[in-house]
Amino acid sequence: MIISKWPAAAACGLVATLAVGLFPPAAAAADEPTGKPAPKVDLVLDVSGSMRTRDIDGQSRMTAAKQAFNEVLDAVPQEVELGIRTLGADYPGKDTKVGCKDTKQLYPVGPLDRTEAKTAVATLAPTGWTPIGPALLGAADDLEGDGDATRRIVLITDGEDTCAPLDPCEVAREIAAKGIHLTIDTLGLVPDDKTRRQLTCIAEATGGTFTSVQHTDELSRRVTQLVDRAADPVVTPVATEGAARCADAPRIKPGLYSDREKFSEHRWYRVDVLPGQELRASVSVGADRAVNRDYGVLLRAVTVHGREIVRGSEAGDGRTDVISSGLRYPKPPLDNEDEVKPATETVCLQVGNAFSAPPSVKTTPGLPVELSVDLVDSPDEASDAAAFGLGRGWWLLGTLALTGLVAGLLWGWLSRLRLVWRSN
Repeated sequence: MIISKWPAAAACGLVATLAVGLFPPAAAAADEPTGKPAPKVDLVLDVSGSMRTRDIDGQSRMTAAKQAFNEVLDAVPQEVELGIRTLGADYPGKDTKVGCKDTKQLYPVGPLDRTEAKTAVATLAPTGWTPIGPALLGAADDLEGDGDATRRIVLITDGEDTCAPLDPCEVAREIAAKGIHLTIDTLGLVPDDKTRRQLTCIAEATGGTFTSVQHTDELSRRVTQLVDRAADPVVTPVATEGAARCADAPRIKPGLYSDREKFSEHRWYRVDVLPGQELRASVSVGADRAVNRDYGVLLRAVTVHGREIVRGSEAGDGRTDVISSGLRYPKPPLDNEDEVKPATETVCLQVGNAFSAPPSVKTTPGLPVELSVDLVDSPDEASDAAAFGLGRGWWLLGTLALTGLVAGLLWGWLSRLRLVWRSN
C-alpha cells in the first residue's frame, strides 16, 4: 500500500508558518539594539612612486590595488565603519621634510558610502614617498573614539618606510603600549626581504598578521577577510613567558596565549584542573624564517612530580609555515557528591620544538608560539575507542583472543562436518 506524504508535509508547513508569524525571533533580535560600538577599520594605502611598477598580473601595483579596493568596498559588512588613508599620494619632490608628512585621510572613518569611497580611490595616482610611520600615527588618530570598539589598521604597501629615523616598527610598539586594543595587519605587494621583515615586525607588535601578496585576487580576498574579522573579531592572544621548569612556570587560565621559544627549547606552563573537568590544550609553532628539514613540536601534560599524563606531538619534513599539536586530559568526577571537595590538580604543560636553522639565519628572537588552553566538563561516557580501553593493552588482547577462539571452534566444527559427509 502506498501512502501519500503530501498532507503531512502541508500540515508541517502550516505549523511552521504560524510559528514564525507568531514568534519572529530574527526580527525581534534585529530590532533590539546590541549596545556594542561599531567596529572600525582604516585602510592605509601606499601611493608612492614605486606603485607604478607593473608586476602584478600584467598591470601596475596601483591598478591592482584599486581593483581590489573596489571589490573590498562592495563586501564591507553594514555594521563596520570604514575609512581610507593614503601615504605618498601628493608630494612628488625630493624634500625629505615635506615628503615624510605626505599622508592624509582620503575617506573619513564612519558609515560607508560605497560610491563616494570608490570615487575617491579612483582619483589616486602613484606620486611620492613612503612615510609608513607617520601614516600609522595618523591612522591611530583616525580610529580614536570608544575604547571598547574593535579597531584595525590594514596597511597595504610595496616597500619599506623611507622616512627614518621614525621607525614604523617602534611606532607600532608605541601604539600597542597605549592599550587601546588596536591591531595592525600588513600586506606587502611583491615584497623584498627588507620590506617583509619590517612589515612582519609592525604586525607582530600589535598582534596582527603579515601577508605577502603576488596577485590581485589575493589582495582582494585578504583585505576582505581582515575587514570581516573586525566585524566578527577573534580572540587576541595574551603575551606570556614560559619557564624553564614547572615549579617556576606561570599559572594560566583558559584562553589564548603567545610566547617565543628559542630553537630546540622547552618551556613550561601550569594549569589548575578540577575533578569533572577536561583539559584541552593545543600549541602552534610558526616557522617565520628559513629552517632546516626535519622538525617537530611536542606538547606534554605531566604532574608536578614529573609523571607524564598524556602527550601530543607532530613532525614534518620540508617547507612549512606552522606546525601544531594538541592533547586532552579528562579528570574523573568525584564518586561521592558528599565527599569533601579536594584541591585542584596542577597540571604542568611542556611545550617544546625540534627546529634548527641554517648558519646564515638569525635564531633570535625565538620562534612564535601560540598556546590555546580550555577547560570543559568531562564527558559522562566515553566518546572514542581509546577511552573505552581498546588501545590500552589487555582490552585489545582479550578481544583478539576471544575472536580467535570463536573463529577456531567454528572452523573446526565445519571441517569435521565436511569430513563426515565425505566419508558417508
